[in-house]
Amino acid sequence: MMDFKLFSLTLLFSTILTPALSELCNPKDKKVLFEIKTAFNNPYILSSWKSDADCCTDWYCVECDPTTHRINSLTIFTDNNLTGQIPAQVGDLPYLETLELRKLPHLTGPIQPSIAKLKHLKMLRLSWNGLSGSVPDFISQLKNLTFLELNFNKFTGSIPSSLSQLPNLGALHLDRNQLTGQIPSSFGKFVGTVPALFLSHNQLTGKIPTSFANMNFDQIDLSRNKLEGDASVIFGLNKTTQIVDLSRNMLEFDLSKVVFSTSLRAVDLNHNSITGSIPAQLTQLDDLVLFNVSYNRLCGKIPVGGKLQSLDTTSYFHNRCLCGAPLPSCK
Repeated sequence: MMDFKLFSLTLLFSTILTPALSELCNPKDKKVLFEIKTAFNNPYILSSWKSDADCCTDWYCVECDPTTHRINSLTIFTDNNLTGQIPAQVGDLPYLETLELRKLPHLTGPIQPSIAKLKHLKMLRLSWNGLSGSVPDFISQLKNLTFLELNFNKFTGSIPSSLSQLPNLGALHLDRNQLTGQIPSSFGKFVGTVPALFLSHNQLTGKIPTSFANMNFDQIDLSRNKLEGDASVIFGLNKTTQIVDLSRNMLEFDLSKVVFSTSLRAVDLNHNSITGSIPAQLTQLDDLVLFNVSYNRLCGKIPVGGKLQSLDTTSYFHNRCLCGAPLPSCK
């Protein structure tokens, strides 16, 4: 009888203690996550964050490293009920590699300085929110960043030149904000990989840096700003650039003097003040699927060949005196 009672007690205690002993979640990380949940006013999207559940196996929106069991990913997106600012406590998740807070329209305020502590961070996605203030210089301290996405917010002020010091950056999205000033000349001197660069839909002014002649952007979108002057530095025979969008600026240069690389797939130059004629070299671009020079000051006959005649007339109309297929023939 005594043995049976002892066995029952042992079974009872093992049942109580086993969940606690087997939990993978680091207690420090769990405490920080609860503080983040409180700062966000306990939104429904974080309802799985419960004290009796393992944050590594049972919680949504987070992931743990399979070896260390430290939180390495915090991803919250598409929630109209989450309110507040980015909690300072996100900087207390030291092994975070991905921080993604997206499509949270009531997430407001600045980017927290504590994010600079996240030295392992590779992906920072804070897009489609209501964030404001400046794009902080301290982001340049995150040397492992491969992807920086701050688009579709309300950021103001100038672009920090120090972002060119991020050696592993593959893509930089600052588009769809209210940024002003010039494009930093340092963006023509990225220290490591050359990122895809997205600066469209801002209020940027001045000229495109001449240092861009040294950069081989795979994609570059500077559309819908107030940029002036020469954009020919973006192009070059030996570059491998594929997509260029410079539309809806105030650019003025002679298109006939531009040398294009054969790698180009899309070039959008509409709504500028570009002069000259369309270079015959464009007929050699076999992969070209988009070429739009409408609403400029171009003249002369559209060269025959390649993909130029397969494009719609809207790609060419509203110029000074362009002619030839697909536009009406030259007189």
